[in-house]
Amino acid sequence: MSVKSICVYCGSRAGAMPAYTTDAQSFGRAMAREDWRLVYGAGDVGLMGEVARAAQEAGGDTFGVIPQHLVDLEVGKTDLNTYVVTETMHERKKVMIMNADAVVVLPGGAGSLDELFEALTWRQLGLHGKPIVILNTQGYWDPLRQLIDHVIDQGFADPSLAGFLTWADDSDSAVEALRAALS
Repeated sequence: MSVKSICVYCGSRAGAMPAYTTDAQSFGRAMAREDWRLVYGAGDVGLMGEVARAAQEAGGDTFGVIPQHLVDLEVGKTDLNTYVVTETMHERKKVMIMNADAVVVLPGGAGSLDELFEALTWRQLGLHGKPIVILNTQGYWDPLRQLIDHVIDQGFADPSLAGFLTWADDSDSAVEALRAALS
């Protein structure tokens, strides 16, 4: 059985609630326990840094991808197993998803939404069939879930769109969803 790689999208900030950091750290440790490689945006700040450090401290493999213009802004984490610097954000997203078997979205901002919606759109278009898990820490992503339902209800997407997302309330539930999807 080959090692699975999980692309994690999350904030370059810690957010307002300590639970966001707790879940990021818990998920990073869980990835190492499961022998899943972390594929992420190579930042050493916010939830990105938390999930990567937790994975590393637990002995996990890490693969970071960062565009040159963010190396200083997001403080590129260069002590990863694999560290790739791209020219553009689009190239970063493509390298990340192409090197992953699944996607997990932790709390984050506009960048995380951009990454999620590109992965979701590519799934909708049949460009990949990778599972997408939303780690909905303390209901952070509830408005997103309502928006997806609204888009479907208003006729702008097929109901199958909602089926491309698996919702997990905490790190353990996200791990269980990934185990089921990747088996």
